[in-house]
Amino acid sequence: MNPRVKVSSADFQRNFGRYQDMALTQPVAITRNGRERTVMISVEEYERLKRRDRQVLSLDDFTDEMIAAIERAEPPEEASQYDHEYQP
Repeated sequence: MNPRVKVSSADFQRNFGRYQDMALTQPVAITRNGRERTVMISVEEYERLKRRDRQVLSLDDFTDEMIAAIERAEPPEEASQYDHEYQP
């Protein structure tokens, strides 16, 4: 994604359509008193970010089948490049 554009809230209000179009290709940071307060992004970027949200589960949310699947899981071969970081 392209670097974001910074715009004052007053300019944003005067040129809303322009910045709305710009937000389709890059984030638009709206400032107030010189400080970034909000960012306008495209729906596609918003949906992409939402897909990356992680769901947090409690241990009680796991079924026995899920726990067994986790216990059987093996890391992919390419994960071995990080073996040096593990210190038992």
